Amino acid sequence: MHLVSINVSKPKDVEYNGEVIQTGILKKPIQGKLVVKKENIEGDEQADLVNHGGIHKAVYAFAHDRYDYWRGAFNDNSLTSGAFGENLTISSLDESDINIGDRFSIGECILEVSQPRVPCYKLGIALNNSKAPKLFTKSYCTGVYFRVIKEGVIQTGDEVKKISKHPNSVSVKTLFRALFDKDYHDTYAIFSKALMIDELAPEWRNILSERMQKHR
Repeated sequence: MHLVSINVSKPKDVEYNGEVIQTGILKKPIQGKLVVKKENIEGDEQADLVNHGGIHKAVYAFAHDRYDYWRGAFNDNSLTSGAFGENLTISSLDESDINIGDRFSIGECILEVSQPRVPCYKLGIALNNSKAPKLFTKSYCTGVYFRVIKEGVIQTGDEVKKISKHPNSVSVKTLFRALFDKDYHDTYAIFSKALMIDELAPEWRNILSERMQKHR
C-alpha cells in the first residue's frame, strides 16, 4: 500500500436545504510534508466536533482503487482524491483485510484502526448526489478511521505498512456489514467478538452494546 494523496480542508459554508451549514468534508489534495497530530492532520479541521474528529477519528483513509467504480456509479469522471472526505487516499486499501486494532506505519507516524466510517448526509453534499450516503453504505467499503499512536511527518508516496495485526481479528468491512446488512448471518457473533477488542472506538462500542441488549 502507498499514500497516493493527502487531503485537507478548513470548514466551509455550504447551502443545504435552504440553510447555510459548515462542513470540513470538502477536502483537496495538498503537496509537501504534513504533520499527523493526535486529533487531525496539519491544515485539516472539522466543523462538527460532536460527530467528526477527536482522537478516535483523527485520520480517515479511503481506497484509491475504488475511485474508478464510483466515477462510473455517479457518472462523474471529475472525482479525484479527497472527494469522499478522506484525509488519506491509499492504494490497495482493503477493508476486508484490515482489522480493528491493526497498526500501520506511514512516514514517521503510527496509526491504529479504531472504527469503520459511517457516512452522513454531508457526503451527499460533497458528491452533489443526495443518494450517495445510502449507495456508499450499501458498498460496505467505506474506509477506515485511525487514531494516532505516534505523531509524525508524512508525504505523498510514503509506504503504508501494516506493522501489527490484532489477534482478535474483526475486519472493518465485516463489522460494518454486521451492523448495516440486515441479511448478514453472523451479526451478533461479530458484535460479541468486536466488543472484546479494547481498541474499538467508544462510539461503536456503545452502538454494539445497545444492539446486543435489545437482542437479548
